[in-house]
Amino acid sequence: MHVPDGFLDAPTSVATGVIAAGAVALSLRGARRELAGSAAAGPTAGAAGPGAERTAPLAGLTAAFIFAVQMLNFPVAAGTSGHLLGGALAAILVGPFTGVLCVSVVLLLQAIMFADGGLTALGTNITCMALVTVVVAHLVFRTLLRVLPAGRSTVTASAFVAALISVPASALFFTLLYAVGGTTDVPIGSVAAAMGGVHILIGIGEGVITALTVGAVIAVRPDLVHGARGLARPLKLKVGGELVDAPAAPAAAGPAPRSSRAVWFAGLAASLVLAGFVSFYASASPDGLEKVAVDHGIDRGAEEHAVADGPLADYGVSGVDDERLSVGLAGVIGVGVTAAVGTGVFLVVRRRESARSAQDEAAARESTAGHGKS
Repeated sequence: MHVPDGFLDAPTSVATGVIAAGAVALSLRGARRELAGSAAAGPTAGAAGPGAERTAPLAGLTAAFIFAVQMLNFPVAAGTSGHLLGGALAAILVGPFTGVLCVSVVLLLQAIMFADGGLTALGTNITCMALVTVVVAHLVFRTLLRVLPAGRSTVTASAFVAALISVPASALFFTLLYAVGGTTDVPIGSVAAAMGGVHILIGIGEGVITALTVGAVIAVRPDLVHGARGLARPLKLKVGGELVDAPAAPAAAGPAPRSSRAVWFAGLAASLVLAGFVSFYASASPDGLEKVAVDHGIDRGAEEHAVADGPLADYGVSGVDDERLSVGLAGVIGVGVTAAVGTGVFLVVRRRESARSAQDEAAARESTAGHGKS
């Protein structure tokens, strides 16, 4: 689904670049609260919640996991493959604003390090694969949670549906962009039908991967899943033969936040295995967009990538003759760099929110003290 350079004309590429930049800027602001844990803090929104210290590394891990799974193309039809887009998974695990940033980090590194997705098309890829998928998946997911009975199985099923729908939505949005600024004259109706059809199949795979991943994390640590917040049931006490809600414990007496290190290391290990070993066995068939582009002549406008001769281009290490080793090393490097860059970005965002919250609290205390003296 990575759009190469040359598929869209300059004005359309610039327009999607502006949209992508705006989406990233808005997400940076929204992610401050998600990464500070304030969304879970209820009445104390604005202050860092109990999970604030672990959210940035987990968001970085989410980006690394998406990078790894995107290397695993799976067959969906004769001569066609697909891979995870990751928007739904990121939105459900770490929140929609942070999710946009996760996928954007992955797309940026893929473009500049691995020649996957054009540089002038980066705005298009972020718009289609990060913004559209996250927005659509988040809306579908939250709607299903409101109308279905609460429970972990509902979260997992909703994740499947949201992920499935997000993929053809992204594909059809690209088709719309191509209708506006495509560089070759092709019948848009047939392109839309082909893009929609193959990406529904890819969406099924996306839904399965997303549901399995979300379900696995919920099974061990539901508190780490942004979309599963509120699943915990209130403690009941038996009084006079009847069950009543237990009184809320004072915040100071609450249990210390559980460490997420085990989940982080397990997730990183899984990402390294997927990218470093399993990726060698991925389908070599062209993905949905590549197949449609060849079949309908869209690829006639494609341009060579600016870093096509780079040391990691096409997910292989230059100078390493053993193909298995070359792909594996590229995957491991990609996971490591994505985890490091993603975690660094999210730590900066979270710390800025923590500093802002501290300033707000100090100002509030000063204001209260001033009123007390008067």
